[in-house]
Amino acid sequence: MTRLRHRTRPLMMICAGVTGVAVLSACSSSSTGTSASGAQSSTLQTVTKRGTLNVASCLTFPPFGSVNKDNKPQGFDVDVATAMATALGVKVKIVDTTSANRIPNLQTKKVDAVVCNFTTTAERAKQVAFSDPYIVAGEVLLVKKASNIDDIDDLSGKTVAVTKGSTNGDAVKAGNPAAKIQEYDTSSAAVLAVKQGQADAMVEDSNFLNYQAKLDTSLKVTKDSVVPLEYNAIGVQQGDATWLQWVNTWLREFNTSGQADALYKKWFGVDRVYPLTPSY
Repeated sequence: MTRLRHRTRPLMMICAGVTGVAVLSACSSSSTGTSASGAQSSTLQTVTKRGTLNVASCLTFPPFGSVNKDNKPQGFDVDVATAMATALGVKVKIVDTTSANRIPNLQTKKVDAVVCNFTTTAERAKQVAFSDPYIVAGEVLLVKKASNIDDIDDLSGKTVAVTKGSTNGDAVKAGNPAAKIQEYDTSSAAVLAVKQGQADAMVEDSNFLNYQAKLDTSLKVTKDSVVPLEYNAIGVQQGDATWLQWVNTWLREFNTSGQADALYKKWFGVDRVYPLTPSY
């Protein structure tokens, strides 16, 4: 009995050791496999293997996105998407989208990224992952250069054009109760009201209004935002850390190289008004 126990003990230790090695090997193999599988399933690898970057952009909101006379996509966001593809060494495919379809297009993997004047919000972040900001917007005033309007304090007794359904009218009233609010169906109609003297000012996205001032040199854009600044970013699918890391790394190079500033000047006609670094 004693001898049998002495003989069995080393054998059990050997078996336990072998079993431990097998378990360790299995765990290691499983962990590596998961990691490898995760890397292979990343959008980064998918895009480079496919040779095409599919990007959702809004082609009905110039100068962020539109189509030229040859029906080809153009605009600031289109150029950003093209620069991304160039950095990846692939072609770009622009998928025309609407504001409502931006998130569904990502979730169904119809696109690899959304570059479409996509403002970051906590609510949207429940469904998509956002990159670092690549453009910042405020809600500012479009006025005639000949006017003496420089900020919201100058709107007392003045007529301010806003689009129906926006919160801009409430923001103006909160900042200057003496301002008169006039609603229009579209942003274009509100811009026209300022041009024709039916309104003294218009409130809208600063980047959009800079573009309008570029088209008509009789107009100017004020610098002070009537609401907190909005930070627009590139949207990607949640849970893909590899892809998000690449996008953010590329954005840092894109923004610090001067390429982003050059594209902004090209499309909006002015230097950036607001810095990319959030200011609270």
